[in-house]
Amino acid sequence: MAELGSKGVTAGKIASNVQKKLTRAQEKVLQKLGKADETKDEQFEQCVQNFNKQLTEGTRLQKDLRTYLASVKAMHEASKKLTECLQEVYEPDWPGREETNKIAENNDLLWMDYHQKLVDQALLTMDTYLGQFPDIKSRIAKRGRKLVDYDSARHHYESLQTAKKKDEAKIAKPVSLLEKAAPQWCQGKLQAHLVAQTNLLRNQAEEELIKAQKVFEEMNVDLQEELPSLWNSRVGFYVNTFQSIAGLEENFHKEMSKLNQNLNDVLVSLEKQHGSNTFTVKAQPSDNAPTKGNKSPSPPPDGSPAGTPEIKVNHEPEPASLDTPGAAIPKSPSQLRKGPPVPPPPKHTPSKEIKQEHIISLFDDNFVPEISVTTPSQSSLPAVVVETFPATVNGTVEGSTPSKRSDLPPGFMFKVQAQHDYTATDSDELQLKAGDVVLVIPFENPEEQDEGWLMGVKESDWHQHKELEKCRGVFPENFTEKVQ
Repeated sequence: MAELGSKGVTAGKIASNVQKKLTRAQEKVLQKLGKADETKDEQFEQCVQNFNKQLTEGTRLQKDLRTYLASVKAMHEASKKLTECLQEVYEPDWPGREETNKIAENNDLLWMDYHQKLVDQALLTMDTYLGQFPDIKSRIAKRGRKLVDYDSARHHYESLQTAKKKDEAKIAKPVSLLEKAAPQWCQGKLQAHLVAQTNLLRNQAEEELIKAQKVFEEMNVDLQEELPSLWNSRVGFYVNTFQSIAGLEENFHKEMSKLNQNLNDVLVSLEKQHGSNTFTVKAQPSDNAPTKGNKSPSPPPDGSPAGTPEIKVNHEPEPASLDTPGAAIPKSPSQLRKGPPVPPPPKHTPSKEIKQEHIISLFDDNFVPEISVTTPSQSSLPAVVVETFPATVNGTVEGSTPSKRSDLPPGFMFKVQAQHDYTATDSDELQLKAGDVVLVIPFENPEEQDEGWLMGVKESDWHQHKELEKCRGVFPENFTEKVQ
């Protein structure tokens, strides 16, 4: 019996809900057709518009904040991989390795702390703020349904009030058939019954109207108070949220800046110690290419003019041995560079690419640079072109142009031509291609000259720039051949 009663209550509730939906649908149709008026509240409608706008803005802010957090996490992963790469390439014997590992660890912890604080102080606050919108949105929709119920009850009651006079007129004038068929004493009871029935319907409609109005007004009053308050709360929420994000980001970048400065100091220290050769990079020297600071360069090819004894007049004396008191400390190599393969023996004849006007017969095997030519008519000296003449020559020579003497670099000694390509392994070396002509000049500090190395400037660079500081560099002597 209890089960049957329960089913009856459920069925009755379903039927009641269906009837309400039908009544609301009918009321809305009548309102749209203009056959029934609709209760309007412009102030409340404005509050609803503000509510929808606030919900849209909050939802967008939540979405963008989640995107920002995803980006922070991605940057964390990228930064972690970058520091791990640095740890891998940082060799164990390099100074500052422990500091580098500590910096990498602190970098990882800083990213994790930043992400977690953003979640706690921004994202969770954002979620709490938006959590109140679904309930209010549901209540606004329910308030709309109750307003339709109120309008429907009002219209029903008004229709009964309008039909009251018509019903009374019908009751006062009974139907002729009824008068004929019923005795006189029954007509009074029939009229009384119709009046009672009309009054009952009117009373029920009035009760439904009062009930619908009460439910609607209770919900309407609550929302009228909550919606403006919620709308005004957005300012404080936005301020707090973005202040938290800005403060967290500021502190994060401050701490990250300190870590970056520490890492920069470690790398600067590594560069300085590497540059001053306080530790060596383990590598095997090449058997083919000479290195600065190595006093045993590869011997020049047999027959090369660069290896003849006469060339020594163009070099400064070798630095004294380390055992000699007061001797200068020779320069140690910052890196043992691997040179090109041993070049084949060069030809004894000058390169065919050297033009006749570039050949100086003064620089033969018997020429000493200190000789000063005083007259152009000496029978023992052939005519030369001043373009390659030493800067100490006085007077003029037949067929020469004195104005071109400025084309030679200061201290010019002689020319050499590269017989093979040479790839520079340091910033103070010349990059040579086979056939390049180099103007040899003395070292500014003779003690810096290492055996097997010459100082010079490529002829093409000198004619183009005329800036010795930018163009000059050292190169291995056994890769070149003196121009005869």
